[in-house]
Amino acid sequence: MTVDEPRLVARLRAGEESAFEQLVRSTSGPLLAAARRILRNEDDAREAVQNAFVRAFQALSHFREESRISTWLHRILINEALMKLRSRARSEEESLESLLPAFLEDGHRRNPGSDWSESAEAALERAETAAIVSRAIDRLPESYRTVLLLRDIEGMSNNEIAEMLGVSGNVVKVRVHRARQALRTLLEREFGGKQ
Repeated sequence: MTVDEPRLVARLRAGEESAFEQLVRSTSGPLLAAARRILRNEDDAREAVQNAFVRAFQALSHFREESRISTWLHRILINEALMKLRSRARSEEESLESLLPAFLEDGHRRNPGSDWSESAEAALERAETAAIVSRAIDRLPESYRTVLLLRDIEGMSNNEIAEMLGVSGNVVKVRVHRARQALRTLLEREFGGKQ
């Protein structure tokens, strides 16, 4: 079903209950999926989605229609999820250092890692591979996991992430790079590569 966004926004601003219901039905699935990826907890994800809808409804007069309403809602949800992450009482994060590659004096990796090309006989089922990758991402320290998800899964730019997290673009760039390196190390361990 194609949504006539300008008309939907006008109906929302007019207070039509059916318009809000249509918005919730058309966007709640993708929003919940994004919240689950970031928060890793079903109850927290559902609460973040609910809070995002409440905030969107309250801020509807500020929506300038420069982007799609679903994009605007997605940003509100990401902010909700990040606030929830910040408010969690977390123990000290595990160091990322042990997961980063070591380099020789000539700049080459000490352990170049496995050949990731896939042979027909050795290929894992896609669902199994996705589960392994998901578990590996979950093992990353929260600050690195968050930027990796926002950049590589949610498709946000480094500048957008920096603005949301209140850090510089360079901090985001470094965290994304280090998170990808650490993720590669974790995956190499899972797939039998060198440690």
